[in-house]
Order: sequence, then structure tokens, then C-alpha cells
Amino acid sequence: MTARRAAVLLAAAILTAAAPAAPPPAAIPYSRMDLPWWKARFQEKAEAMRHGPIDLVFYGDSITQDWEKSGPEPWRDFAPIWQHYYGNRHALNLGFKGDATAHLLWRLLHGEADTIHPKAAIVLIGANNFGHLHWPAEPTFRGIERIVDTIHQKLPATRVLLIGVLPSIRSPWVDANTAQLNALLRQRYADGRDATFLDLSRLFLTNGHIDPAKFLDPKLVPPDPPLHPSAQTQAQMAAAMEPWVSSVLGDKPRS
Repeated sequence: MTARRAAVLLAAAILTAAAPAAPPPAAIPYSRMDLPWWKARFQEKAEAMRHGPIDLVFYGDSITQDWEKSGPEPWRDFAPIWQHYYGNRHALNLGFKGDATAHLLWRLLHGEADTIHPKAAIVLIGANNFGHLHWPAEPTFRGIERIVDTIHQKLPATRVLLIGVLPSIRSPWVDANTAQLNALLRQRYADGRDATFLDLSRLFLTNGHIDPAKFLDPKLVPPDPPLHPSAQTQAQMAAAMEPWVSSVLGDKPRS
């Protein structure tokens, strides 16, 4: 090998080593505007953001969107609980069924943090990464990290409450990646400067095991694997978040 050839190979190796790794799909913005219902909801929420103050915003997937459901069965009657905790707090629900981290990131970069100035943002995302997309814990962590960073870039005065991905009963692979992801998030946000991390897993346990009764999915006809909290469990989630919410909003805690 000539000295010139060796020098070229060495330079190429140095450049390759220094180049930043490409972000995983979970951390790359991806639109769902090809879905009519998703596009309509995105436009509806954009219109809502133009009206009146927004002090509290929820970013998430179907678990967050479920706050808009009104029974008739008690286990999916979420709206009264939302009204009790958030009805007079200028709160906005930006939960979109089926969204993964990439989709929420796209929304944040296309208007969902541009015309509002909330005091508080609650983020619950990542469960769908572990679904048909099959994105594991580490890339999902990078997607959530970019979401939090984007919120801070666009809403520097907004405090962030980051909820760990909730337990589900889908597969051992999902269980393992949920635990790994929450461990990564807990470590990353341990100092509370960029976000306050809150793991609500305990609310889904009975005698140390995930309790199917905590979910609404088994009650559907036909039943689905336990993934979405029932209204009663989501009320417990709201109660667990309440000390942080009332502290950041500076109002009286809801009991």
C-alpha cells in the first residue's frame, strides 16, 4: 500500500468515526396527514389553539385522547374526570390515537407548540413504538428525548411532566422494553431540570402483578389485549399527577 493510499484510508476512517450517528426512525418526524381522521383532528386542534389561553397541554397517543370519551359504561366515561381535574384550567388535549414518537415529533414541529404558551406540558408517548412498528427501548428513548428537547426549544417557559410508558399485557418483549425504556428515562431526567419523570406503573399492579381489571380493553367486544387504562385507572393517574400540576399552575389542588 502506498503512503498516499494509507493517508486517504486513515482520513476516511477519522471522518467516519467523527460523523454523528443517524437518528433512528423513532426520532425522525413523520406525518400521518394521509389519514383523513388524523388530518381533521390536527386541523381541529390547530383551531382550538388559536382561541383563548392554554395553561396546560397534554401531548400523547390514544391513552391521552381517551380523556375525550364519554361512556356510556363507567369504565370508559373519562370526560367527567377530565372536567373535575382540568375543566377550568385552560387545558388542551393533544392526544392522537395510534401516534408513536415520530408522529408526535412531527406535530410539535408543525404547529402544536407555535401559538400557545402553556405553563405546563404533560407528555405520555411510546406505547405504540412497541406495537406493529416494533421500535425497541433505546431508539424510543431517543425519540422521547428529542420530543422533550423540542418542547423546550419552542416553549422555553413551559415545565414538562414526562410520564413513563405504562404497563400493558401484550408480550414479554413489550414488558422488557417498557422496563428498559423507563429506566433510561428515569436516569436521563433524574435531576428534574429538563423534565420531571413520573412512573405510574404501581397503579396497574395488584399483588405485584399487572392487573387486567385496570384496563378497558378486556371489556370490549371482542376483547383486546390490556393496553388502555380504564376511566377509573385514569382517574388514579390524574390524582397522582395532581401535586405536580397544581404546583406548576399555582392553583388549588383537586382532590
